[in-house]
Amino acid sequence: MSRRLIVGLATATALAVSAVPAAPAEAARTAPSAGFPSGKFPLGPRQAPERTHQSIARGVDLFHIRHGKSTDGYTVTVLMPNGRDHGTREQAEAKAAEVEEAGLDLQPVVRRIVRPAVADAPAREYFAVHIGMWSLKNRSKADKVVAKLKKAGIRAKTDYLGDDGAKTTGPWDMHVLMVDPARFRGSYKASVGKTVAKRETTSAMSRLTKAIAGVNGGFFNIHTAKKLQGDPVGISVVNGKLLSEAVPGRSAVILKGRTARITEVTTLLRVSSSTGAQTDVQGVNRAVGEDELVVYTEEFGQKTAADGGLEAVVDNTGVVLRIRRAGGAVPRGTWVLHGSGITAEWINSNVVEGGTLQFTPTVVDLRKRRTVRLTPDTHIVGGGVGLVRNGKTAINAKVNGHASVNMILRRHPRTLLGVTKSGGLILATVDGRKPGVAVGASMTESAQLMRWLGAKQAISLDGGGSTAMVVRHKVVNKPSDGRERPVGDAVFITP
Repeated sequence: MSRRLIVGLATATALAVSAVPAAPAEAARTAPSAGFPSGKFPLGPRQAPERTHQSIARGVDLFHIRHGKSTDGYTVTVLMPNGRDHGTREQAEAKAAEVEEAGLDLQPVVRRIVRPAVADAPAREYFAVHIGMWSLKNRSKADKVVAKLKKAGIRAKTDYLGDDGAKTTGPWDMHVLMVDPARFRGSYKASVGKTVAKRETTSAMSRLTKAIAGVNGGFFNIHTAKKLQGDPVGISVVNGKLLSEAVPGRSAVILKGRTARITEVTTLLRVSSSTGAQTDVQGVNRAVGEDELVVYTEEFGQKTAADGGLEAVVDNTGVVLRIRRAGGAVPRGTWVLHGSGITAEWINSNVVEGGTLQFTPTVVDLRKRRTVRLTPDTHIVGGGVGLVRNGKTAINAKVNGHASVNMILRRHPRTLLGVTKSGGLILATVDGRKPGVAVGASMTESAQLMRWLGAKQAISLDGGGSTAMVVRHKVVNKPSDGRERPVGDAVFITP
């Protein structure tokens, strides 16, 4: 066969187009902030980045950082039988042979991809099939090859080489909010918008909270009914009230007044009846599964499921107002316990109208091994992946459900949150998916960026098209969808 195996994707990417020397970084347009690093940018050309600075409130500074220049182009990636762009060596060799045997006068190359090791997952080896390399301005030539392959019954796609996680020269386009704990007099808050169930944009939530600035929050559930897709994947606490249960052991940021702390959390949910019965609850403000008990708060914003189950409507003092068939609104000043299948029988047997029912949610900080007091100034947002712990890179992708090649190695827009040694808050967005304009960051690069910015603890939040930073209710970055995406929750700096 004419194809060859290239060991390491970084080698392949370096061949994409002729290297273009990076232009010298422009001088910062304002005097450096005391909290901003004065050293070289940690990625790409080893020089100081171009930077602009704006003070947006007492103790709150906004930085816009640009660095590097694109030297990446395009390739064509042949898709594996499962539709992915990588697979085993055997799958890749078979796909390369299929291309050669199609008589299309194309030269497929099998390339080795290594998803790097992270704190809770070892390195893994995969293989991809690439055809050709074209400069940034010649994407149309790659697209024609994709069309040619499609006509032959072979699935493929055009790939920008800057996205693949191998060595690149950028460009990077970042926005960074830095909060000086010695000067800032406001507080940090989370928001889910007007309701839990409905997604809203970060800027809309910013207006609701009258925020100075903020970023999008954690992941939301796209694998549920459309009307419920605002449901955060993992924990959400707003004003001391649990609105979504944790995914046990996953990363989160606990906000309390002017403090922010990154940890891993779990939740324990329990209801107790005046009849003396107690039982566990499986969820809060989400779609109910078979034989589950789920609590719905007045913030839910949708009717509960009419699934043949049973519900108890309870006022905020714990008095059971009525027992009803499942499928109704959650009246203001109440919460609803929904039982499906065998859990409906628990409600029928143990909850009585006029009696009491108490819901006791407990949030456990797994690093400190103690309960988090849910005071009115407590807000908690579920993170994506832990990046930095005690000043060192510590990417816990597996426990957070994001240990794939796509999530760890490939570059995407990223939303990042960090805490400095002095307790300062860092909120950052890295734009991406814009060939030649903004390359994004891999998880490892995200950790490097946060360490460079001074974070001793850091996590990623939801990224991709969700990545958004708002200042005075205006989006300041460039979302990759071309417009701001409605999301599940957000993190804000408030007066």
